[in-house]
Amino acid sequence: MKKIIISIFLFCLLIANSTSLVSQTKFGYVNSDTIIKELPEAVEASKKLEASVKDWQDEVEKRAKQLQVKYEEYQKQQLTMKDDIKQQRQKALIEEEQKINEFRQQKFGQQGELAVQRERLMAPIKEKIFKAIDKVSKDQKIDIVFDKAGDVLILYADAKLDLTYKVLDFLKRGEVK
Repeated sequence: MKKIIISIFLFCLLIANSTSLVSQTKFGYVNSDTIIKELPEAVEASKKLEASVKDWQDEVEKRAKQLQVKYEEYQKQQLTMKDDIKQQRQKALIEEEQKINEFRQQKFGQQGELAVQRERLMAPIKEKIFKAIDKVSKDQKIDIVFDKAGDVLILYADAKLDLTYKVLDFLKRGEVK
């Protein structure tokens, strides 16, 4: 949807002001994926997230293995169990599986801890990047900056308009806090 709106906007802009406004408008783009991959603060935040994810995945795997062992024990013993004990064990196995699924959802779901932690860690970094883009754009007298990594389709982009490394350099020099 975003692509369509921007494409329509650019098309209308080109048709309406094919010579005057467009020739006066300077466009630029950045690749936010590159900035995120190379900005030290973002790399550090990614490592923290990866560590949390690994811990949570390890916990899920540990619980799943324990459940598998309990299930195998149940299968071996079920023929000799009384019906009421069999039902209790089945119920306990189902409850344990539900707990594992709830844990997984709590950590990895859309509103889970991973999403919350990612937003908490990345919000100040994103703000810093936007400030740097704003500053570099003003310094370079760029009127419109697109994110090449986002949903915006760029059919052609002259490399001289790529502000990615200027923004990254600006950030690394620590001129935006």
